[in-house]
Amino acid sequence: MNIQLEKMKQKQERERRKRIAEEKHKEWVQKKTEEERRERKRKLSKEMAEKATRELEKMQLQEKAEVKYKEWLKKKRAEEAERKKKEKEKEKEREAELQEKKTRSEKIFKEWLQNARNKPRPVLNGFPHGKSTGLY
Repeated sequence: MNIQLEKMKQKQERERRKRIAEEKHKEWVQKKTEEERRERKRKLSKEMAEKATRELEKMQLQEKAEVKYKEWLKKKRAEEAERKKKEKEKEKEREAELQEKKTRSEKIFKEWLQNARNKPRPVLNGFPHGKSTGLY
């Protein structure tokens, strides 16, 4: 009977150890699962943070590009306005020169016309005033 009792105790001991091993294994599996879940959560959080950072940098670059474009556009418009202003000034100068030239030409023409009236007419074919005066 002692042997049976001993065998029974051994069997119980094995079952107890088996239960303990199973519980430890179960705890280890739960712990490992929890670690993996936390690791995935950490990676996801890190990826989201990196994505947000990239988006922010992209937005900042876009804003800088827009500011530079606006400055460039403003500068180009100012240059265009300056160019048009200079062209208008040159056109006014040309018109003033033409007007001055026209006025001077008219004045010279009037002086010539005045002087031409006062000059004697040229003799045509040797006859004074273009008529023959009894040279027969």
